[in-house]
Amino acid sequence: MSANDVQARYIAPAASDDNGISTAATLSGAGNLTINGALADGGSVTLDDARQVIITSAGDDSGDTFTVTGTDEAGDAQTEAITGADTGVATGSKYFTTITQIAASGASAGNVEAGTGTSVAAKITRNRVRLRGLQYVCNTTGGTIEVKNTSATGSSLYKFDANNVDDTIYPSIPDGGIVFSGGAYVVYNQTHVVSFTMFYEG
Repeated sequence: MSANDVQARYIAPAASDDNGISTAATLSGAGNLTINGALADGGSVTLDDARQVIITSAGDDSGDTFTVTGTDEAGDAQTEAITGADTGVATGSKYFTTITQIAASGASAGNVEAGTGTSVAAKITRNRVRLRGLQYVCNTTGGTIEVKNTSATGSSLYKFDANNVDDTIYPSIPDGGIVFSGGAYVVYNQTHVVSFTMFYEG
């Protein structure tokens, strides 16, 4: 392949937002949270890259389940049931690019709100792709970037651990690149990253 086949994706993650999906409200019974946060548009949320959903409870909502409906990091439909927290934050394990509904199984003990967590799954492409290079601008908290095959929970074919240095780094990639047969998804924590650029073919 020629140099013209190499593409790039630049990613500078936004900060997490505790109530970006749904602002604080008390539920008198089972029902949907109102999707009205700063990230919402027309009753739903669409993110640049998929994130885990967080539910923050002012009271004991550990007996409630909050079912999130939307699409995953690849754009496929998915749901996740998140058990509420007792005066704290409950974090889902799945990644959502869009959120169209959050349904509570019962009344809340106090105000409850929904937002985005710090863990991100960025889709490079869902097609076969060859990773050619990486430019990583990190901050003083270090952190890890993993590039996974097929999905955010797929096999990790490349992993880079940054030092606790505010610097721009060009991690080593084999000369032949790294092939991701089922698409490439970058999983990282937003608090460790200023920005990064992925260089790839495919």
